[in-house]
Amino acid sequence: MSALQMEYNSARELLTIPEYGRNVQKLILHAKSIEDAEERQQFTNKIVDLMMQMSPLSKNMDDARQRLWQHVFHIAGYDLEVTPPEGIEIHEDYEERRPDPMDYPAKGVRFRHYGHNVQNLIKKALQMEEGPIRDGFVETIGNYMKLAYKTWNREHYISDEIIINDLATLSDGQLAMRENASLDTLTNANRRRKRSSDNNGRDHRGRDRDRDYRDNRGRDRDRDYRDHRGGRDRDYRDGRGHSNGRYSRNNNGHGGSDRRRRR
Repeated sequence: MSALQMEYNSARELLTIPEYGRNVQKLILHAKSIEDAEERQQFTNKIVDLMMQMSPLSKNMDDARQRLWQHVFHIAGYDLEVTPPEGIEIHEDYEERRPDPMDYPAKGVRFRHYGHNVQNLIKKALQMEEGPIRDGFVETIGNYMKLAYKTWNREHYISDEIIINDLATLSDGQLAMRENASLDTLTNANRRRKRSSDNNGRDHRGRDRDRDYRDNRGRDRDRDYRDHRGGRDRDYRDGRGHSNGRYSRNNNGHGGSDRRRRR
């Protein structure tokens, strides 16, 4: 008995585009070995159709066919003698045509729980002229900072003094809250909005409960009506059969007496 010849993926040729799998790559490499030009063209067209079926979402893309034909030639090593459809151009520098990598914004953000937008708001406030408009804008920043702080520190008590000190630190001491400034405006508005949504949810559940109660009550009433009507019909049929029995006995009795009279 001969030993089995096992073929492992580690010993196979690397996949050029793994998303299509090894079978598609084998079909494309087989298309290169077809000598007849017309047969090779038809075979390649069928491969493109198969690739389209493997990724149906790509049909909604404007350059779906362009991308698939580009992948076919790329897997074939640009050594496939077929003609792509009209309007499709094959670029051999496909691997080099990649977008530039995006650098992650490496910015030193202090107090990350406030977010980067607070830094931008503080910079904008520093560019404003001193006056009531700037004071109101600074108060809005403080409200937002307290709301963001509560979002990430729900288990801790947050005092206005913490927010005022953090605002002074972030602005290098250039911004300060006016006296008697309220920092709970956004927090209270967010709490009211949540309470309103919860009440709406309870109202919907209450209406659904009332509707189910009415439906069940209506079904019970219909069932009681049918049961009552069915019982009345049974009583009627039983009474009619009983009367018929008495009537038949009377008839039989009368019949017997008539026969005795005739005798």
